[in-house]
Amino acid sequence: MPEFRTGTLDQIAFLEDLVAAGLLAPTGVHGVYARGGDFERVRLALDALITRTAAPESPEPLHHPPLFPREQLERNGYLGSFPHLAGTVFSFDGDESAAAEQLALASRHEDWSAFQSMTEMVLTPAACYPLYPAVAARGPLPERGLTLDTGDAYVFRREPSSDPSRMQIFHMREIVRVADRETVIEWRSVWRARAEELLRGLGLELELDIASDPFFGRTGRLLAAQQRDQELKWELLAPVAGRPSAIASSNYHQDHFGEIYEIATAEGEVAHTGCMAFGEERVTLALFSAHGSDLRSWPAEVLAALEL
Repeated sequence: MPEFRTGTLDQIAFLEDLVAAGLLAPTGVHGVYARGGDFERVRLALDALITRTAAPESPEPLHHPPLFPREQLERNGYLGSFPHLAGTVFSFDGDESAAAEQLALASRHEDWSAFQSMTEMVLTPAACYPLYPAVAARGPLPERGLTLDTGDAYVFRREPSSDPSRMQIFHMREIVRVADRETVIEWRSVWRARAEELLRGLGLELELDIASDPFFGRTGRLLAAQQRDQELKWELLAPVAGRPSAIASSNYHQDHFGEIYEIATAEGEVAHTGCMAFGEERVTLALFSAHGSDLRSWPAEVLAALEL
């Protein structure tokens, strides 16, 4: 079983307030919520604001479903780095007798997993992951590389918690750059300032942090240290129920995906990749935490920026 993360008293109280206001509705599973009308209004308005912010780059939309080929997860190294977060898809493939046995166990809420087999699909763990094999299939990159937009993609992370900002399934909006090393590094620098301006314009207090991904095990701790030392990941944190929460981040993958998928620049070099990611539910939670549960009481400049 994955480790359950208990939220602080303030985070649990914030979740209760969100539910009472009709912004979120519990499903009976920690970290999986239905979204109310005003919550989705804000999230979709944020998504539209990100679209407007990225428009000068004319990123190519490439939107994938929340399912990802298992073979790609096995190939790209995710299971080595984050086995504790992965979600796999299983399905029944038996006869009528097996179906009856499965139903009998399920009706008693007993373990019926023996009747399920792994399928060729997993739940998408990062919005940018499906882009790299798709780009590789095209052949060498164009002269200046590519800028891609994942849209508001659903992604899955298996980390149940009573902290509302730590959802198991959520929308991640990513703008992704695939090009040579210098181009990707310069692009990340531009987006650091751009993302900060976007979020501060929504009345959020921000803190920039050099961060690392939640790598698994002893080797993972070394990878996390290297990631911090090389400043390959940074996060923008905003208060949610009194605690800093990472609401946007950028990763520089170096040539990791270029090597794995044999993505080449127009000059024949291994491509580098970087991404700018916004956790849309986390930004939305930060906004409700900062401005209150009633949209009518929000600052006029925030509503104007979101075009609400």
